[in-house]
Amino acid sequence: MLYRENGQFKTTYRADQQIFPILQDRVFVGLFLLFAFVAVPLLASDYLFRAILIPFLIISLAALGVNILVGYCGQISLGSGAFMAVGAYGAYNFFVRIPNMPLIPALILGGLCATAFGILFGLPSLRVKGLYLAVATLAAQFFSDWMFLRIKWFTNDSPSGSVSVNGLQVFGLPIDSAVSKYLLCLGLLVVIALLAKNLVRGAIGREWMAIRDMDVAAAVIGIRPMYAKLSAFAVSSFIIGVAGALWAFVHLGSWEPAAFSVEFSFRLLFMVIIGGLGSILGGFLGAAFITILPIVLSQALPAVTRLFGYEMGTAGVSHAELMIFGGLIVWFLIVEPHGLAKLWSIGKQKLRLWPFPH
Repeated sequence: MLYRENGQFKTTYRADQQIFPILQDRVFVGLFLLFAFVAVPLLASDYLFRAILIPFLIISLAALGVNILVGYCGQISLGSGAFMAVGAYGAYNFFVRIPNMPLIPALILGGLCATAFGILFGLPSLRVKGLYLAVATLAAQFFSDWMFLRIKWFTNDSPSGSVSVNGLQVFGLPIDSAVSKYLLCLGLLVVIALLAKNLVRGAIGREWMAIRDMDVAAAVIGIRPMYAKLSAFAVSSFIIGVAGALWAFVHLGSWEPAAFSVEFSFRLLFMVIIGGLGSILGGFLGAAFITILPIVLSQALPAVTRLFGYEMGTAGVSHAELMIFGGLIVWFLIVEPHGLAKLWSIGKQKLRLWPFPH
């Protein structure tokens, strides 16, 4: 009964078009953000920040970018790791080559580098789709690996492609502690997620979804496929590039091209599939699932096998994780193709009608 909408009347178009039209949702989101910004920095340990929370926030941002391209526009991409690498190395070059370069503008410029790279490898989407487009975007992954290993200018003449950054500051405040890194990532995630949510609700978001559903019919009603597809690649690549720069600057500190391998691209795609295609919430749910599940399995599997008199080693746990991931992806594709976000939506809808669900 706490989720019913009795007495909530909308008397203006602005009220009807709110991101969270239900009062309970607005209260919950406000309390959740207050908890994330205030309570978590006071309660969480240093290990929790560095091992779970900071990676989760950055991966959520990257999954959000992938979901815009794959979920909203329907363009299959396997080059997300390459876009993250371009964002990371682009931000690195701006940061080290321009004296006193602030961190936030460096991250944004790294995202813009990834935008140009994404548009370049998004051009094949104007002619091909499906598996052929996936292979074309996969070429971006191999090209970026070659580029950052062979062209030494991008890595500041580092022979192995390994680079590092230090002395990060935002508005004169040092970003060196786990709490400061967490707040930086959380702030950027909230701002970009809000912008993305408004973007997909607007005219350009409706164009993306029309292209996803049937590009021929979208072209007939006046939607420009070239503009819609390339704009989706641009926005998605920018968000993924910023996430890549954050992953390199904040989480890793020092990195090499192998940090953004093709495995990273597949992981991001799995997050979007499990979390829910075409849903902003799906990126967060998928990232939480992929981040937390290995930790749970690493603790639970040895304990369960120990009950049966069998000792499972680290290699066995890692193999079991891959098997469980594969099984879950197949299960979601068959049982609930729209992922965890759809299950959450169904639960909310039933609560809105309870005790008279139909």
